[in-house]
Amino acid sequence: MDRIVYYDRGDSGYPERMKPFSGMPQGIYVKGRLPKEELPSAAIVGGRACSAYGREQARRFARELAAAGVQIISGLASGVDAAAHQGALEGGGATFAVLGCGVNICYPRENYPLMEKILEQEGGVLSEFSPGERPLAWHFPQRNRIISALSDLVLVVEARNKSGALITADYALEQGKSVYALPGRVNDPLSEGSNGLIAQGAGIAVHPSALLEELSASGKWRLSQAADREACQEKDGAKEFMGMVPGTGRKLTPREQHILQALRGGSHTLEELHRVSGVPVPELTALLVGLQLEGLLCEEGKNAYYLRER
Repeated sequence: MDRIVYYDRGDSGYPERMKPFSGMPQGIYVKGRLPKEELPSAAIVGGRACSAYGREQARRFARELAAAGVQIISGLASGVDAAAHQGALEGGGATFAVLGCGVNICYPRENYPLMEKILEQEGGVLSEFSPGERPLAWHFPQRNRIISALSDLVLVVEARNKSGALITADYALEQGKSVYALPGRVNDPLSEGSNGLIAQGAGIAVHPSALLEELSASGKWRLSQAADREACQEKDGAKEFMGMVPGTGRKLTPREQHILQALRGGSHTLEELHRVSGVPVPELTALLVGLQLEGLLCEEGKNAYYLRER
């Protein structure tokens, strides 16, 4: 069983990032370790009920940030939080979960294997609540101030209007941190809150490079160039993506290219793609199924499609 360590606010081990802010807990319980002060950190938070697109983007941003040496902070909740932790692990980085219960309790229970991987990969599980304390509803908004305090910036992915992720964003702004949001479809309830943040002036998260540039601009950290290389490869791949099926040598038809080009602007329903492309629905359906089988796009829900990240 992993040892639980308690750091009082007066101890040297208490996180330096939390000390400047009022309202921080008197102490914090830790399994694993705390984020390193000498490395940058980013919080990635969002809705528990998220789309496949939201999960994939949370993993993508976390993976590329972690590959560049950024520590990923989140809350181990279902949906976006879990995807962010998973992406950080895939990127070979450390990730840290701030819980709304004792650190010896995993909530939700299905994320227990993920919590174990976080600890195995030299991350940590933290909480202000004593071991054994249950996950009560009021604990979760309260723990969000710790998520933002431990982070140098916050990325919100797919938040509804009353999402707890917006509370994290509010704390971040009060603490003088930068807030970014992943843009979503304007008529999608899952993105109303995150789109609202953008309308209020939050940074628009289109690619992880924007977040890396901000972290690098402070001059406090030297980040890996791995993510930059991936970004270049992604851009180069996008050109090939429009003309060839990567890895097969098969040339895309003009109609397939037209469909993929339309999806570069974001996800679209079958009806929207029909209007944009002019391809008859039966033929369009067959083309979309083929492009899915070749790994070029994904279906979200029923008859809604988006490009697969490469």
